[in-house]
Amino acid sequence: MRLLISRAVLWGTMRPRCRYFSVSQNNRNDRKGLVLGVYEREKEDDSLHLTETAAGVDRLLSGRLTELLKISGPGLKKGKSRIFYGLHEDFPCIAVVGLGRTSLGVCGTEYWDTCKENIRTAIAGSCRVLQDHSVTHIEVDGCNDSQSAAEGAVLGLFTYDDLKTKKKTRVTTKLHGSGCVSGWEKGVLYGEGQNLARYLMEAPANHVTPSVFADTITNRLVPYADHVTVHKRSQEWIEEQQMGAFLSVSKGSEEPPVFLELHYNGCPDNTQRPLLLVGKGITFDSGGISLKPSSGMDAMRADMGGAATVCSAIVTAAALNLPINIIGVAPLCENMPSGKANKPGDVVTAKNGKTIQVDNTDAEGRLILADALCYAHSFNPRAIVNAATLTGAMDVALGSAATGVFTNSDWLWEQLHKASVVTGDRVWRMPLFQHYTRQVTDCQLADLNNVGKYSRSGGACTAAAFLREFVTATHWAHLDIAGVMTNKDEVPYLKKGMSGRPTRTLVEFAAGLANQD
Repeated sequence: MRLLISRAVLWGTMRPRCRYFSVSQNNRNDRKGLVLGVYEREKEDDSLHLTETAAGVDRLLSGRLTELLKISGPGLKKGKSRIFYGLHEDFPCIAVVGLGRTSLGVCGTEYWDTCKENIRTAIAGSCRVLQDHSVTHIEVDGCNDSQSAAEGAVLGLFTYDDLKTKKKTRVTTKLHGSGCVSGWEKGVLYGEGQNLARYLMEAPANHVTPSVFADTITNRLVPYADHVTVHKRSQEWIEEQQMGAFLSVSKGSEEPPVFLELHYNGCPDNTQRPLLLVGKGITFDSGGISLKPSSGMDAMRADMGGAATVCSAIVTAAALNLPINIIGVAPLCENMPSGKANKPGDVVTAKNGKTIQVDNTDAEGRLILADALCYAHSFNPRAIVNAATLTGAMDVALGSAATGVFTNSDWLWEQLHKASVVTGDRVWRMPLFQHYTRQVTDCQLADLNNVGKYSRSGGACTAAAFLREFVTATHWAHLDIAGVMTNKDEVPYLKKGMSGRPTRTLVEFAAGLANQD
């Protein structure tokens, strides 16, 4: 009898602690998870360094979290996570993730804020792990930088599975504890903006035609109709504008071209000259008569990545209510082979009257951008920035490490570079020498050739030199995003697929300009 009583007393003392390991009271159809951060030890004999939020949870659990971290294995390296079950009655799954060292900041060789990148990577990885455990709601430790934490969560959980029967678990996220709510909300909008670009780039070309692209962006801007105006220009309007280069690319396709024009008016008094964003919008690029190899051609559904990032950046600027005026233009069409398509050696006339010899129909992006850049000047912009998946040569030059920037303005370069350090979505300045200009202006039949006369040599540079012939603005930058178009495993907080880069850098750049006024 005494033994039974002793066992009953022992069970009674253990019961409160055991209760935390039971998930029987939780609705398994609405499983909750919690992500907490822990910093890497600076020295071997250092104690565990939890974030402020994680330390608060640990106190609530009477030190049980620290105890389990110590006995469950070596210290967590950055990006690595460990999951504990049943510790907290409100969160059946708790993921603790390594954030790296606390002493890091902006790295002079990597040109990004290492702490921010570590947070994005850690939070994205942990959220994906919990998603794989069928967790439907995740609360996230702000890790002393709630904007970066939110970006990691939103970007890390993105999946394009609209056309699949079996879909990934849909997960909602929110900030846990009393972190910076405004920073979290800003990070969510930054992440959602990039995800919109990823969605457009990932979707099949027969699902996102020029008109569907324009309608998608128009619908996303409906909540901001009081300060955003959308114009979907028809082929008739394009013809009236004498955009002969743009029209020459579109005529090979049965899909009609669309010239999408967005006016975001963040300064109602209209005293501010607008920032002009121009995006290449080839919704599918077969190469035209200069047909691409079949291998990898399916990725050319994302050849409208420039338009996707530019338009998504404007959607995000509107959601953030940035005090800046932005005009975005996106020439949208397909580049297809047909009896009406451009033929090698054809000569077309751009909006500014310059003639172009089309020696390679697969160099079509610069043709549609030429007319769009001419049109952009009509708004007397303070700066023009165009983005385009323009050349394979850029992928060869920089890979996926950074977007190549060609610019005639040191000031504009500094603004873009500063923004990219904050977002971690880096840019790198490329040469815009007259050396390359001579290679596109030395042309047999016309004012310009759409490819450099030395073919593959400096292809990204000759493409930029070609575009420069249609620019008179003092501040202009061409962003070649071909190398950053896709992600394999290079950016840990993005899954494999279309990246949507550099949307966040464009948004941060616009926000920086807004703060200068």
